[in-house]
Amino acid sequence: MNWRFSTLADVPMLAEWNYRLIRDEGHRNTMTVEQLAERMAGWLMREYKAVIFFAGNSPVAYVLYRIDPDLIYLRQLFVPFELRRQGYGRAAFDILREQIWPKEVRLTVEVLTRNTAAIAFWKSVGYQDYSLTLEIMPPDGRA
Repeated sequence: MNWRFSTLADVPMLAEWNYRLIRDEGHRNTMTVEQLAERMAGWLMREYKAVIFFAGNSPVAYVLYRIDPDLIYLRQLFVPFELRRQGYGRAAFDILREQIWPKEVRLTVEVLTRNTAAIAFWKSVGYQDYSLTLEIMPPDGRA
């Protein structure tokens, strides 16, 4: 698998994939693809980096992360539904660990508790439970 850092030219694809990720994981984010593109561009111009992974010439995954002084916060990892269960997510994570990220930094990722497939994946690559966020929603259900 090949990889490269994303550029602003990749924002339309990343935004579309981010939209699909939000729907797949059951997140309550209601942003449109256009809004996600604007947010993604802002992130990439500031504190976040994105890496796109390829099988041959075809993009098969992306990650979005931020490096802080004492940790790497992995915000997003997406493999299109039709390409899942083929090892692309694990291969992408292995490349991050071996070729891109410094080894001496703590790694963090947040996962929605109902996203059991993602929880199983992250645990399979070495992440461990650390905290759980609990909430009470307002009566109208909007937050």
